[in-house]
Amino acid sequence: MSTFNKVTDTVSVAPQITADDIEAAANAGVKLIINNRPDGEEAGQPSNDALAAIAADKGVAWAAIPVTSGQLTFEAIESMSFALRDAEGPVLAYCRSGTRSCTLWALAEAFTASRDVADILKLGAGAGYDLSGMAPTLEHLYNSRA
Repeated sequence: MSTFNKVTDTVSVAPQITADDIEAAANAGVKLIINNRPDGEEAGQPSNDALAAIAADKGVAWAAIPVTSGQLTFEAIESMSFALRDAEGPVLAYCRSGTRSCTLWALAEAFTASRDVADILKLGAGAGYDLSGMAPTLEHLYNSRA
């Protein structure tokens, strides 16, 4: 089972999830799972379609916003912000380690000016992710919207 790292009251991030994790997420009230991992990134990794089908069986919405490690795009940031905005309850985002998902969450928050950068960095750290190296990027995104 993966560990769900709580970032906010409504967003958690995790490393690669399994069918059991989807069931645990559903039982915990998660309404949307966001897959930030491209298919085939690692041998033996469950496919997006397979996990999405399990989530659908559990009544959990699914969004695929795959990001190749180190290659975040503006489109991915925008898609993440829309997914978070439109979620009908708690969200779990996952990737290989959880870092990309937390990074994408942070960028989406700054992009929409939903939280100031200090809060984003504090919440990321509280979930176990040091986002301080991206503070200038977060500031730029935040200031372009605030």
